[in-house]
Amino acid sequence: MKQLTHYDIENNQQSFPITIVCDAIRTPENIGMCFRISESSGVSKIYLHESSPSIENRIVKKTARNTIQQIPHSTYNDFEQLIHQLKEEGNVIIGIEITDESIDISDYDFSPHSKIVLLLGSERNGIENVNLVDATVAIPMYGRNSSMNVIHSLAIALYETTNQLKEKKLK
Repeated sequence: MKQLTHYDIENNQQSFPITIVCDAIRTPENIGMCFRISESSGVSKIYLHESSPSIENRIVKKTARNTIQQIPHSTYNDFEQLIHQLKEEGNVIIGIEITDESIDISDYDFSPHSKIVLLLGSERNGIENVNLVDATVAIPMYGRNSSMNVIHSLAIALYETTNQLKEKKLK
């Protein structure tokens, strides 16, 4: 067995109709990792709140590596306005959040939706106005802790979403 390098691997590049909205993420590492995991998952676009660390931030750049140049992104300042705009553009808004109505992520059917927004809440306060979302999904937790890092949640959500959308394409 031989471990492969980046030069040995050719990914099956795909783009999915998935947009990420980062609702006031505060940590530069999380912004950088959002770009990195989103690019590797074929995400179409990322929205960052204007109060989040800038893509010019040294730590954001270091963590994101070269993915900032590879994925379209914009900033916003009005959360409700952005969510309404995305809904008008035909997106379903899925919050990655623990609520009393959250659906286990593996039980949620992403495949009927032609355009999906995965909404990430801030590290401290969660989603600003959870009542604006169309649904919330939660990741089952089996330890004592009730939550995980926001970008780990995004990685799991993107894995589940893209697997379902990929299966839909194959049918």
